[in-house]
Amino acid sequence: MRTRVAVVGGGQNCEHDVSLASAAAVAAALDPAAYDVVPLTIGRDGIWRDRGLRPIGLSGAAQVLRGCDVVFPVVHGPRGEDGALAALCELAGLPYVGSGVRPGALAMDKWATKLVVQAIGIATAPGLLVTGTTAAHLLWSHPVVVKPVAAGSSLGVSLVSSPEALRPALDAALALDERVLVEDVVVGREIDVAVLRCADGTLVAAPALEIVVDGLFDHGAKYGGHADFRVPARLDESEAKALEDAAVAAYDALGCSGVARIDFFLTGSGPVLIEVNTVPGMTEHSQVPRMFAAAGLSYPELLDELVRGAHR
Repeated sequence: MRTRVAVVGGGQNCEHDVSLASAAAVAAALDPAAYDVVPLTIGRDGIWRDRGLRPIGLSGAAQVLRGCDVVFPVVHGPRGEDGALAALCELAGLPYVGSGVRPGALAMDKWATKLVVQAIGIATAPGLLVTGTTAAHLLWSHPVVVKPVAAGSSLGVSLVSSPEALRPALDAALALDERVLVEDVVVGREIDVAVLRCADGTLVAAPALEIVVDGLFDHGAKYGGHADFRVPARLDESEAKALEDAAVAAYDALGCSGVARIDFFLTGSGPVLIEVNTVPGMTEHSQVPRMFAAAGLSYPELLDELVRGAHR
């Protein structure tokens, strides 16, 4: 008997289109011999829609979800990745793929993530938490990176190299979130590590991936085809171990489940954590599937592992 899987995409945030691509890829790649896929979409307006994109609302979606064995949320960003969909599944008693409410909320909040990983000895970029009120008093003294605290896909991220660029960067980030991080520029190689909690409970880190880009790895570079993803990254044994250890420690400290992508700068002093993504891009060509493919785990096999390891 096939497992009935609800794949949820879309969402009420700026990552809506990215989520649709991830959800469509997941739905298409789940083995039809083992899974009966039920697509559900959350519109930009917050309205849930069925397979035919007919509006069914939350009550209609709840009926559909109750008829499924597992929920596979692929909603990036706020009102999805931040624990919101995990909370819905928890309250409804539905098994679901991925991290729970607390790790989703913590990892989505870049400031909270910094506090958690710093407490276990993982380095992060020195930075300030800025709000709409305090932004007016912030003075530029050196190059910084400005980013929303809880937005993904590198949206609203700016490299500020001059005093006159600070205010526009803050405005762009504050348009997406009421809190903003202003961090020192870290010089290093940008390396991603994917960590998976398998169905049997073991933790596995995939070969690291290096992002090579001319300038800032912003939204345009990420989705415009201007970045060069190199997997496995060229690392010596000590570098690879330091990155894997830090990634697994961050995953564990936040309480993640399923798969998460942990992003670092690799500096001369070791790894510096950038952020943790509990619902990373999940098309076959996204970073996480590429990393596990390099380890010999195909995209359909990765999805199968995630479904079998769903919260029960």
